[in-house]
Amino acid sequence: MLHHVTLEVYPADRGRAAEFWSTLGFAEVEPPPDLADRYSWYERDGTQIHLLRTEKPAVPERGHAAVVVPEFDRTLERLEESGFEVRPKRERWGSKRAEAVGPSGHRVELMEHPPGG
Repeated sequence: MLHHVTLEVYPADRGRAAEFWSTLGFAEVEPPPDLADRYSWYERDGTQIHLLRTEKPAVPERGHAAVVVPEFDRTLERLEESGFEVRPKRERWGSKRAEAVGPSGHRVELMEHPPGG
């Protein structure tokens, strides 16, 4: 099981990041007190996304996280309604897929269900 991944974001993107990850079904959780001044943490079903606030975030051009999202079509609509860029992708494994661009430019693959699901 993958426990967490850390993504670097601009400090000014903290609010939009909360909106983005909550739309994907993640709830904000408190990081340990000694990390709270630099990190925001989000969790769903035991998997966490840690956002490290930094003035010069590293954003890979092609690298990305992939998450299975509840209510796939409605989630994409909500992201678009909130102003996030969403692009359809080709189905794989019988699963609808899309790509969303989150705060600070990170690409996130969205899946209707995992392979074999």
